[in-house]
Amino acid sequence: MMTLMRFMGKPNTFLGVFLGVIFGYTAIAQTKEPPRPIIKTTSFRADTVNVKDFGAVGDGQFLNSEAINKAIITINQRGGGVVLVPAGLWLTGPIEMKSNVNLHVSREAILLFSNKFDDYKIVESNWEGQPAWRNQNPISGKNLENIAITGKGIIDGNGGVWRMVKRNKMTDSQWKNLVASGGVVDEKTKIWYPSEGSLRGALENRAGIKKPGLTKEDFLDVKDYLRPNLLVFTQCKRILIEGVTIQNSAAWNLHPLMCEDLILRDILVRNPWYAQNGDGVDIESCKNVLVEDCTFDVGDDGICIKSGRDKAGRDRAMPTENVIIRRSVVYHAHGGFVIGSEMSGGARNIWVEDCSFIGTDIGLRFKTKRGRGGVVENIFINNINMVGIPGEGILFDMYYEAVDPIILLGDKKEEIKVVKLPVTEETPQFKNFTIKNVHINGADQGIFLRGLPEMHVKNVSFENINIEADKGVEIISSTNISLKNIRVNAKNTNPLVVVENSEKIAFDGLQPMGPVDLLMRVSGSETKDIRAIRTDLKGVKKKSEFVYGATAKALNM
Repeated sequence: MMTLMRFMGKPNTFLGVFLGVIFGYTAIAQTKEPPRPIIKTTSFRADTVNVKDFGAVGDGQFLNSEAINKAIITINQRGGGVVLVPAGLWLTGPIEMKSNVNLHVSREAILLFSNKFDDYKIVESNWEGQPAWRNQNPISGKNLENIAITGKGIIDGNGGVWRMVKRNKMTDSQWKNLVASGGVVDEKTKIWYPSEGSLRGALENRAGIKKPGLTKEDFLDVKDYLRPNLLVFTQCKRILIEGVTIQNSAAWNLHPLMCEDLILRDILVRNPWYAQNGDGVDIESCKNVLVEDCTFDVGDDGICIKSGRDKAGRDRAMPTENVIIRRSVVYHAHGGFVIGSEMSGGARNIWVEDCSFIGTDIGLRFKTKRGRGGVVENIFINNINMVGIPGEGILFDMYYEAVDPIILLGDKKEEIKVVKLPVTEETPQFKNFTIKNVHINGADQGIFLRGLPEMHVKNVSFENINIEADKGVEIISSTNISLKNIRVNAKNTNPLVVVENSEKIAFDGLQPMGPVDLLMRVSGSETKDIRAIRTDLKGVKKKSEFVYGATAKALNM
């Protein structure tokens, strides 16, 4: 007994194993980390051309598409080098990158894309994980190698002319001014569209998705609806984007697709907070990626991992893998770091470290749904700060629908219908996550996990999580979840923790901060094998209750 007492004050591996022997508790092993990727870097010849030498004029009036593209082609044909965009306001249409070219936008320069729809032709592209006909991306490149966009200048997509805007995201004055600027409003007066064609595309749900028998001509009448992503590199190798500000995209700002050896460093990515589909970066089916020292303030997800949607993603079978994200800050976004929901090709071997999320709707956001398929695994997250999160600090949700995570005035949340379906290739999986050293100051809820009845969220380890939130921890349809050293300061403590239809849930060192009405509600007839050791019961009025078929046998505290 004296040996046991010496260890009671210190959380350590020996104590967990020792008490496990006494109470029949089996510790959940953390996922072993694979080797970190080595990412190949770019290099360029010491040869620089100035876009002014090709007839470009930086007055904000002259359209410079031809001059800038000619400069890029010239430096490519000379074996590579730098294309300089000097001080000035450079109006341009779409820019097509070439191999071995570094497009350098100087600090005093703004590269501003045209607001005229006719400057963008309909081309084969990709939309939310599926092949599609879309308007040409302002900056694009395919099958290139050794390319870069650098400098301290600004790249502006002029996205306001493309975007629809929801009424409930505007003040009365803003909405009045927007409607007076032109465009059209839908029948319910809830959404403003920039043109009749844009509204028609939304009403008919014609996103340009490629299907047999359809050509780009079939979408000419809804061309304005087919918003481009600002910068898209497809099947490219050795990419560097460094220093620049990338902002005001019609849809996603940055979309590397099926690329390899990608570095995003010290960039600022911005979109209005109300910008639908206004993501910061969507890394899709890429391999060997580094995102460091970046800042995001956008209208949808901040840093997002994807790998294709549904059958298209499964057929592509290219997971996003070997990704390091570090020392980055996300301000407004639907999620700070996000995986999904288009993750049908899978995602694995991803590290997120030393990041801060300030005012993001959700902090760590992992989302999918039935029909996606795909396996997300081996995700390692460490040293994350969160401040002022309106939704969940950490969210796993396998019932995702394409709506804002924070319910807006006039909207309502759809009730989940729980039904167990057969497991098929369309069944997604989340497993093998390690999340530690997370500090949450202000959130609606600290931790929320919701798997599918037929496919639980599995093998997630939480360690050293400090939570100040309205609600504490909720675990639904999950298996093998370890929560070690969890400190929770919650306004709503009836209950502090919910476990529903889950099994092998291990709490080690759960510490409520302040009085608690009910520590744990155990729900559902399928719930079993919940273990809790070293729980701080000071100030706990009631330890547990069992509802909806759960029994006291499910919990060993």
